[in-house]
Amino acid sequence: MFKNQRAKVTIRCNVCGEKFTLRGRREPGGQVETGFKQCLCDNDRHFSINEA
Repeated sequence: MFKNQRAKVTIRCNVCGEKFTLRGRREPGGQVETGFKQCLCDNDRHFSINEA
């Protein structure tokens, strides 16, 4: 059921404030996988993620 659903998420870096809007696939656990790894400021841990 969730395998082919696409979802839109907004990722905001808590270090520099940069904002990214991405689409990804919903995983069976309900999380959305976008492939996002790190911000332009090299932050790879401190993000606010909201589903749009």
